Amino acid sequence: MGALSGGNGGLWGLPPFHFNQRRRNRRKSKSSDSADATGGTGYQFPLKQAVTAGSLALAGDTIAQLRDRWVKNKALKQHSLCHPHHDDDSVKDDVTCLLSNHDWLRALRMTSYGFLLYGPGSYAWYQFLDGCMPKQSVKNILLKVLLNQIVLGPSVIAVVFAWNNLWQGKLLELPNKYQKDAFPTLLTGFRFWIPVSILNFWVVPLQARVAFMSMGSIFWNFCLSSTMSK
Repeated sequence: MGALSGGNGGLWGLPPFHFNQRRRNRRKSKSSDSADATGGTGYQFPLKQAVTAGSLALAGDTIAQLRDRWVKNKALKQHSLCHPHHDDDSVKDDVTCLLSNHDWLRALRMTSYGFLLYGPGSYAWYQFLDGCMPKQSVKNILLKVLLNQIVLGPSVIAVVFAWNNLWQGKLLELPNKYQKDAFPTLLTGFRFWIPVSILNFWVVPLQARVAFMSMGSIFWNFCLSSTMSK
């Protein structure tokens, strides 16, 4: 369940990229110098990954809200068949319904989750995996996919549920939310991300893998946003 996992997938079946050892040493020395300058920690907020994750979360939530309003509008139409409307008026009503009453607080909840939590968290997770398994072998990549599903997936669901309830002031209802929706959401993630990862590794060309996983992330954020709004 990784929105930013396209980079790892891009190395499937390919030999490791070889860089000049001097460049590596220079980079290490530069990073150590920057670490000394920042008090020894050397931590930098992964802004690019955070913006990407926040944007994908916003896109998924927007689609989820548009879909919810379309379903509600369709149901209202079925109940108002006794009041016929002209086709032009009906189309205008549909467009107005879809574009109005957007829940911006809900959108901010999902965007902030992606920007502040998922983006930096998943980036640190993938750095950890690459540090533990630097060799880009078939075995290591399969192991990374497996760990993504059994570690990152449940963690993402636990955090996004807690984040959503915290924003809504419903932390006391969090255990019930976990009990009701966490396991079904996790199973949905397994059914979605495992085939997507396999396709990403075996079928999708290298240059298209990041975009492919990003599109998958929009759908997954759509699922998460829909689950949060129940």
